[in-house]
Amino acid sequence: MSPRRNNRRPKGSGRSTGGAWASGLEDREDGPDGEWIVRIIAPANATKPYRCPGCDHEIAPGIGHVVAWPADRGGPDDRRHWHRPCWQSRLQRAPKITRSRNAPRY
Repeated sequence: MSPRRNNRRPKGSGRSTGGAWASGLEDREDGPDGEWIVRIIAPANATKPYRCPGCDHEIAPGIGHVVAWPADRGGPDDRRHWHRPCWQSRLQRAPKITRSRNAPRY
């Protein structure tokens, strides 16, 4: 049996390190609902649970997601954490109507 070799790769070659997911890339998005600043959060950097406003489900720690806030009034209180598919389909989603238990659905 031959000895095992641990050949190291030279820096700058080989695999990607995750791209936007790894860097926390921030971008501006224009849409019919206004201009948004969008930041992609890597799974390794997602350390707290959040509630997605698109589907109203919890985003568990360790799940990569999107943080978005309006570009014109972007304080920490305006930031919302979204699942990526929920953010991408936010314009197709109907508004959520809150009804009482016995209210008719028409």
